Parts: sequence; C-alpha cells; structure tokens
Amino acid sequence: METCRCEAILLGATDYREADRIVTLFTLEQGKLKGVARGAKRSLRRFGGALEPFALLTVQLALTGGLARIDGADAATIHPRIRADLLKIGYAGYACEAVDLLLPEGLPNPRLFRLLAAYLERLDAAPPAPSDRRFFETNLLNILGYRPVLEECASCGAELSDAQGGCRAGREGEVLCSRCGRGGRPVSMRTIGLLRQSLRTGRFGAVEFTAAGLSEAGNILDPAIASHVSRPMKSLAFLREMGDEVS
Repeated sequence: METCRCEAILLGATDYREADRIVTLFTLEQGKLKGVARGAKRSLRRFGGALEPFALLTVQLALTGGLARIDGADAATIHPRIRADLLKIGYAGYACEAVDLLLPEGLPNPRLFRLLAAYLERLDAAPPAPSDRRFFETNLLNILGYRPVLEECASCGAELSDAQGGCRAGREGEVLCSRCGRGGRPVSMRTIGLLRQSLRTGRFGAVEFTAAGLSEAGNILDPAIASHVSRPMKSLAFLREMGDEVS
C-alpha cells in the first residue's frame, strides 16, 4: 500500500454512514481519485472541517487500488468568499463538475490543476464574471485536447480569417465557415479572436467578452463540452436558476 502527501482540490463530497465521507479529489501528484475519509464528520484533529467542495488542501492518502483512504487533510484555503455568494458557488461548482466529468481518474494533469486553482482563487477575490467562465472553458478544452480548431474551417480547411459573412458553430462546437456551416449558429471573427486571446494569456480578467460575444462563444464552447460529458451537468441547472447570463 502506497502512502503519500498531496496537494488537492476537493471536487465533491458525499456523507457516508454516520461519520464518514466519500470524496472526489483532484490532486496535483496523482490526478483525480475517489477516497473515503473515515470519521471525517467527527474528527476535528485529522480533518478540521477541511473536506468541503472547492477547498485547496494538503491530504495524506493511502492508495489501496480501489477507494483511496484519506488519513488527514489540512486546508490551505476553503475560499470563504465563494461560500458567501450563491453565484460564485454556482460558478465554482460548475468548474469542479466539468473537471470531474471530463478528467479520467489517475492521470496527473498539472496544467489543469493550476487552471482550476487559479479560477477558484479568482472567484474568491473578484466579482463573478461570465467572461472568466468562458476563459476557463476555453483553456479547459485546450488542456484536455478537446478544443475546437479556431484557425480554419473544420470542414473545408479554409482560413477563418478569410471567411466571408462570419463563421458558424456546428452541433458539437466545431467552427465552420459560412458556406460549410449553413444552419449553424453565428460566431463573429471578433469572438474567435477573443477565444484565441484566451489561449495566449494565462491571466483571468485579461479577456472581456461583450454580451453578444458571451453568447457566440457559448455557441462553440457549450456543445463542445456537452459532447464529452456522460450526463447533463447539474451545476448548469443551478446557474440557470440563479439567472446567470451565459447559462
């Protein structure tokens, strides 16, 4: 049995029996894994209330081949300002659910870990911004190898910068020229440019979409993500109830 100490983000947790918790962790060193924290609801010494969604943790793990055993957890931050704002909770929950659904278990992905950690830090420090959500989604898809091509038509290969009449988004978020994408949802070259810019900069807040641009970016990003998840995302329903303008 291998034991280790890992930096982790808690993606989700469920109460189990009277005192235990089943948790899903995204660890920097081991990737995504599921584990059981026995006595987590009673032991302040070992867990101290750290096993809460969105928390950035240092965890002590025993890797058993099935559910990991979580022997202890210390919180670097529980992102308290996220927990005080329902829309921030919605955005953070969406980001964690997307990572959970898209990332296979047991595959370390330091770039994605840093992206999610930076987004949660941004949500904790600044007002919840739809542009930041689109920035996160663009880089999430890129890191996982699912990003739609933004340089040329996915069908005919024509350069999108030469597209007459703008571009169109296909059913799975692929970007098409206006000729190949008849019937698809419109996407302007300005929005394509902002998506490209989102990939060039590593800083949340550096890219600002207009209201129209948020919708056009969603014509690409929303179906691209949906095509790679196994079920509808519960967090999106929560964001719609909260009146989020891009859900």
